[in-house]
This record gives sequence, C-alpha cells and structure tokens, in this order.
Amino acid sequence: MPSVTHDDAPLLADLMPWSVAPPRLGRGWPTAPDAASLKARWDALVKAEGPDREALFGPTRSRTTHSAVGQLPGQSSGTARLARESGPCPEPVRVLHGPFDEQWLIPDHRLIDAARPELWRVADERQMFAVEQTVVPDASGPVLLVASALPLSAGRGGRIRPLYRRPGGLEPNLAPGLLDHLGTRLGHSPEPVDVLAWTVAAARPGRDGYAVPLTADPEVWAYGVELGRRMLWLMRRDGERPKLPGGRRPYVRAPLPARPLAPHYDRDEEALHLDEGRISPVPPQAWDFEVGGVRVLEEWFAARTEPPEPGILEAIRPSTWPQTWTSELLELVTVLALLAELRPQQAELTIGSPITRAELHKAGVLPVPDAARRPASVLDHHEEGPEGQFALI
Repeated sequence: MPSVTHDDAPLLADLMPWSVAPPRLGRGWPTAPDAASLKARWDALVKAEGPDREALFGPTRSRTTHSAVGQLPGQSSGTARLARESGPCPEPVRVLHGPFDEQWLIPDHRLIDAARPELWRVADERQMFAVEQTVVPDASGPVLLVASALPLSAGRGGRIRPLYRRPGGLEPNLAPGLLDHLGTRLGHSPEPVDVLAWTVAAARPGRDGYAVPLTADPEVWAYGVELGRRMLWLMRRDGERPKLPGGRRPYVRAPLPARPLAPHYDRDEEALHLDEGRISPVPPQAWDFEVGGVRVLEEWFAARTEPPEPGILEAIRPSTWPQTWTSELLELVTVLALLAELRPQQAELTIGSPITRAELHKAGVLPVPDAARRPASVLDHHEEGPEGQFALI
C-alpha cells in the first residue's frame, strides 16, 4: 500500500476536525422505507388520547408526549407539546438509515431523543456527510461512507463529519491551512470535495484512529481523487443513475411476491431468490458486500421484511411489496457491484511522496485549533422554540 506507515499518516480526526455523534431516535416508528406508512403512523398517534397516545409514542428519559421541544432547523413541524398535537404529519424527509439504506423520517424534534440540531443546520443540497464505520478485522467493506442525506444512528455508524461547516457549501470542515499546504506541495489548489474524495479512497484503520495517507505527487493525487470521486458518486446515489454494462444489469426475471421472506442467493446462477421471485444477474461481489461485517443486502431486506411486534406503530407498513422498493433494490445491487470493482484500485493506490503528520506540524496545519472542532455559529438562522417561541441561533 503506501510508502508511509499509518503511524506517520495524518488522522481523519485532524483533517476533518468537526464531528458530531449520529442522531439517536429513541424509537423506531418515526422512520420507514416508505413515506406513506409514516403518515399513517402519525394519524394513528394523534387519534389516540391520553395514556394510549403515550404508550404508542414510546416514552424515554429524553422524550415523552409532554416534552417541551423546539423546532428542527430547516423544518416546519409543530412545537406544541405532542400530547396536544392534532395537526397533519410533517412532510417526511430522506435520511440514511443504515449503510446504503435511504429511508424516510418524520422530521419532528418532539419524536427524536437526540436530533443533533447542528447537523440539520448545515444539511442542504451542497452538503456531504462522511460517516465513520466500525472496523471489523478481516472485513472488506469501506471504513467511510458518504451520503447526501442526513445519517441517523443505525447499524454500525460512528462519528459524522460534514464536509462544510456552514450551509451553502461555505467554510470547509478541513484543518485550517490544509488546502493551502496541499496547493503548495501539489502545484495546484484542490477543492474541498477533492480532499474528501481522496480521503474516501485512501483512508485506512490506524492505531490512533482512521489514518489518511496524503501524497505530494500530483499524478498520484489526481489518480486517487478520480477514484474517490467515483466512489462518492456511487455512495451518494444522486444525479445520473449508475448502470452496469449490458448483459450484466440485474433484472426481475420472475415477479416478486406480495410479502417476500428472507432472500436466498444462488451463487452458481448469480440469482437472488425472494420466494418465487427472482432477480438476476446479481454478481457475487454485490451479494457479499459488507459494511461492519454485515452483508448490506441482507440488512436492507431485513429492514423491509422482518415482522414487527403487533399493536405498535411500526406494524403500520405496506400490505404488499411496493414497486419502488424493487427499483431501489436493482439500483443497490448495481451500486454495490460497481463499488466492489474499485477495490483493486484502492489496494493499488501507492502514496509515493508522503505528507506526514510531522510535516503538517512543521507547516502549522497541526495541531488543529479547538475552534475548528466546534460547530460554526449561524447567527442569522431563526428557529422556533418550544410552544412557538423564537430563538436566534
């Protein structure tokens, strides 16, 4: 791999210094793979009264239906106590529920134990969230996932590092002086997204955390950034839809049943069986793709097929398998297969002329000032506080 050891390489925690713990819901029902179920769950909640509403809600030490809670930044949900709520469901938004699994969330602060408002303040169409993954020995999956949707605390996700500290793609979340130093060493000034792309391609587990070997070789840098940008495109899943070459594209060969059970993969046929339904070709590297030691496709299916406990809001779900889930599944197979094809290029990424921690210390880039590890102030951002009061953040 690189000529610089992981002990010499800069740490992700220093290169992207501001990080936030993932949001923690405290209850499962405000998220679902489809938005219609969320609206039906909300309606069931507000129709219930008194103790029945509280029981359906699922109270915790952080939230009950009587909690006084402000609005989520950028959202328009109510702020009256949930025990008195009778209005319509706030419009669900897309979130990253687990590795490569985008679902829907009711964006209401009253439903979420720890929403991390600082993340919501910087979530927009320019933002990218890098999510650290739990390192499992001998696992082949990525150590960093990047999403456009706001990530939740699900699966094995760790700290979240936004690329930008302010809305509108302003103030990159990079060590002060890093871009200038890279520009001096490379002969051109990289964009913030270039640094993120390189990081996704080059990051490896190290003794003190995730190590990100840096290079001063312009050709190696360009190669790594190009590789990382393709990984970002596949992970973010926005813009042009990825496709496998003709003959390798997955199709529904036999219709999926109304209520499929756990999937079965036939390695010889390269086919994914859902009871009598069948999708093929599904490359083995897509089926075997893991994050944190767990197969992505198996976890994706479990989120949609595991039977819920009766009588709770999670039991409100589609009665039959939606067509949109089939389309999402075909795209997920494609994304995982294409990402797996990039692993040999990642393994072959050699650093050449390394930029070490010692060099960054000498240049004054390290240590990172404490202010860079804290969220930026958004002084002109108005948010509604509990019971309709307004707060200036």
